[in-house]
Amino acid sequence: MILPTKYLAHDRALIGVGGEILKHLEEPRTVSALWDCVREAQRYKTADALISFDWFVLALNLLYAISAVGYRNGVIHCEQAR
Repeated sequence: MILPTKYLAHDRALIGVGGEILKHLEEPRTVSALWDCVREAQRYKTADALISFDWFVLALNLLYAISAVGYRNGVIHCEQAR
């Protein structure tokens, strides 16, 4: 679930979804704005590669748990320097 496996593609694993989320955090965003950015980027993917909001939240929780993102004053920001 967190890492890709034989049965779970890299773009569906939480670490892969988390990487996609981090791409859209060049500036602090609210959860809904971040979700809109991720969904917009997924418009060109096949139907089986789309992620649900539940999967998005799980990946966001993983990023928060490993201190890759922070949450302050209603916005999510990237904690790590790129």
